[in-house]
Amino acid sequence: MSGGVFSRFFAGSTAAAAAALVLAALIVIALMSPLITTGVLRQDPLAMDLDALRQPPGKDHLLGTDSKGRDILARIICGTRPTLLVGVVSALFSLAIGAGLGLAAGYYGGWLDAVLSRVFDVFLAFPSLLLAIGISAVMPPGLVSAMLAITLVSWAGFARLVRGMTLSLREQTYVEAAAAIGATTSRIIFRHILPNAVPLLLVAASLRIGGFILIESSLSFLGLGIQPPDPTWGSMISLNRAYINSAPWMVIFPGFAISITVISFNVLGDHLRDRLDPKRLW
Repeated sequence: MSGGVFSRFFAGSTAAAAAALVLAALIVIALMSPLITTGVLRQDPLAMDLDALRQPPGKDHLLGTDSKGRDILARIICGTRPTLLVGVVSALFSLAIGAGLGLAAGYYGGWLDAVLSRVFDVFLAFPSLLLAIGISAVMPPGLVSAMLAITLVSWAGFARLVRGMTLSLREQTYVEAAAAIGATTSRIIFRHILPNAVPLLLVAASLRIGGFILIESSLSFLGLGIQPPDPTWGSMISLNRAYINSAPWMVIFPGFAISITVISFNVLGDHLRDRLDPKRLW
């Protein structure tokens, strides 16, 4: 995106522009994390140093070290990739499942809509975090399990949104005209209904990624996500929470990384909603 396009898209919203820059920086960090930690910082995020336990931020360790002498900045950088990966991949899979079932329920209606709507209601009735914890508890902990758990607790929200949009779009004149000239069901759905729903689906996904990152951090905090020694922001807080009074930097900096990432996704999602749906009908 050129500077001119970037300026026009974020005109009047400095917060959204800042959020986009923060997320762009996080993506670069996630992609280049091994090079940054070992090449630039010269710190191994997994290496323990018993001579540098719980050191405060300083010249040798910019954000200090943890209870095992590992560099906190290197571990935060290393944890950026799995955090963003879980959030984005879970959003894509949730969106794909929810969009497919929501389109089917909204377009075909009848008994299919009634059955699928009850399924949506069942999944939406449970608190997402508690359901994710329950699902993760019966699966081997790890990156794939975390993504699967978040996907299973999140797709129903997208499905409910897509169903409502489909019910509205199928009554539009252009859809009725397409059906009148003999367009197939698949053509009507994928050429006339889905393209008109995509912008708002992207907005919904961007708003939900922050929540998915919070769920992943919670699972890692409880020991149900990615397992040590591989660092994640949630597990860093969990492993060092006993030292929050004597060495608060070990908890503050991972917590700040979670907060700034979630806030950036939410701010950017709000801006996308304003740009793509000025009337804010949903």
